[in-house]
Amino acid sequence: MQTANMYSARVLHTASILVNGKVLVAGGSTGSTILTGAELYDPSIGNWTITGNMNVARNVHKATILSNGTVLVTGGSSGSSYFASAELYNLSTGNWAMTGNMNAARQSHTATMLSNGKVLVTGGSNGGSLNSAELYDPSTGTWTTTGNMNSARSDHTATILGNGKVLVTGGSNGSASLAGAELYDPSIGNWTITGNMNFGRNAHTATILANGKVLVTGGYNGSVYLTSGELYDLSTGNWTITGNMNVGRKSHTATILSNGKVLVTGGWNGSSLNSAELYDPSTGTWTTTGNMNNARSDHRAAVLPNGDLLVTGGWITTGITSCEIYG
Repeated sequence: MQTANMYSARVLHTASILVNGKVLVAGGSTGSTILTGAELYDPSIGNWTITGNMNVARNVHKATILSNGTVLVTGGSSGSSYFASAELYNLSTGNWAMTGNMNAARQSHTATMLSNGKVLVTGGSNGGSLNSAELYDPSTGTWTTTGNMNSARSDHTATILGNGKVLVTGGSNGSASLAGAELYDPSIGNWTITGNMNFGRNAHTATILANGKVLVTGGYNGSVYLTSGELYDLSTGNWTITGNMNVGRKSHTATILSNGKVLVTGGWNGSSLNSAELYDPSTGTWTTTGNMNNARSDHRAAVLPNGDLLVTGGWITTGITSCEIYG
């Protein structure tokens, strides 16, 4: 179902569900223009309103909801330079304020909220792939370095597990797509190698299921857009193959729904896709569901308070304003 368009066309932006149920979209690009603009979607009326601009125009950045409801935006690119800067969105005022800079400029990184309230940023690229990781402390607004990953990687995933550790998977080291995975333990600040995936992949997705396993889908391995899915079992540290998607894709979204199924939307396999499909963890199989109204890749998806999924923007031949709801 289509809903109101955003004010600005955008791709490679962020979309964050706020504590008040609204969705904050920030930055991204449209054509060659990198955006500072941000806007809010109100599910109760289905409309967008403009909110305060970020201080820095950025795309390929990350956004993380902090425990106090503030949104932390980190890094990204202007198209010609990489950013170490970070800023905070205050939903009560609609304004952005700069906070401490990261120790390394980076885009295509991950940013994960830990159980202790700190934010773990891993990898990314700034002309080359990075193995560094660092922690943001909201109480001080400062960053500290933590243990380096065993592999440099960008366009990877990071997933917080039920035991509080963070699982990082795949990505690119600048020359190859990686099958390797590793675990960060916040209690000691170190990384350990865990089982390799069955396929090297970057620009894939990782989704934690209700049973605690992690589902990885699709991505690119340097020559092929992957249909494959696989499951990580944190009790054994091993990966097992599960059902293939119907369409190979990278730069898609994968979101767990209230019924426990995982909805994959769009992506790229030589052109942007409008197809969507559902993974059923109880059977390990995929079924196609209704196509989106627009093909899109490098778009964003956010689960609304009523359980519906809002998809925003993305790439067809440039960034688009269109949004739609699955539910």
